[in-house]
Amino acid sequence: MSTSSTGVLVLLGAPLGNPEDASSRLRTELARADIIAAEDTRRLRRLLSELDLVPTAAITSYFEANEGGKTAGLIEQLYDGKRVAVITDGGMPSVSDPGFRLVKAAVDEGLPVTCAPGASAVTTALALSGLPCDRFCFEGFAPRKDGERRRLFAELAEERRTMVFFESPRRVADTLCAMGEAFGADRAAALCRELTKTHEEIRRGTLAELAEGAEFDPPRGEITLVLAGWPGPDASEATPEAMAAAVVALEATGAERKAAMKEVAVRYGVSRRDVYDAVLKSD
Repeated sequence: MSTSSTGVLVLLGAPLGNPEDASSRLRTELARADIIAAEDTRRLRRLLSELDLVPTAAITSYFEANEGGKTAGLIEQLYDGKRVAVITDGGMPSVSDPGFRLVKAAVDEGLPVTCAPGASAVTTALALSGLPCDRFCFEGFAPRKDGERRRLFAELAEERRTMVFFESPRRVADTLCAMGEAFGADRAAALCRELTKTHEEIRRGTLAELAEGAEFDPPRGEITLVLAGWPGPDASEATPEAMAAAVVALEATGAERKAAMKEVAVRYGVSRRDVYDAVLKSD
């Protein structure tokens, strides 16, 4: 138990599915905590059972819908000298999971925050994808609304790093189709589901192939998408028809024509005058 004047906030990296991935540090922190704030208390209790642990900590729920109401109370517990552990259903708290508000509040108050690292769906999927891993970016969940999702993908059209997304199985087919429209149907990607679990599956292929597969064989469980980055401009593809169509596509997402033409010029490695002439020719 905590004996310092103020407590410590501990972020616990939880196994993605296989309890054998739990570190000895995770076991120690679960046993040592005064309070365990869990995204799902039922899943926490199942993990505790699998690890053969019977903690003395008070267990409280801490998920997206109640973060706002519970953060202040947990900060008070830290001021009272408690060791507060935060754990989500899998992976690291605050990374597209509950925890960020509490971390920020603790940092703003000057309270100590530490971490027991663990499994990560982001790096696990990246390593298994077969796509370049030297540089990557994590984009979390794509927006649910079609227009917002299209705008995001348009912004990422020239991202050269490998991209990693989380997605719901209910939306993954639509997301893959939207990615195909924004990045090109032949862009290489990987769909990783149920990582480290009994039904782990890695589907690799083009966005068109993965979208078709998701439509006719819908994947279940927790999904991570890995998408190859933009390879750079290809002058051979800079036809007037292609450039004009790209401008129209960007305008459809809400971009102004001037900004759209500038973006298309960078995408194809040509001058803005070339794009302007292509648009005039198509009108």
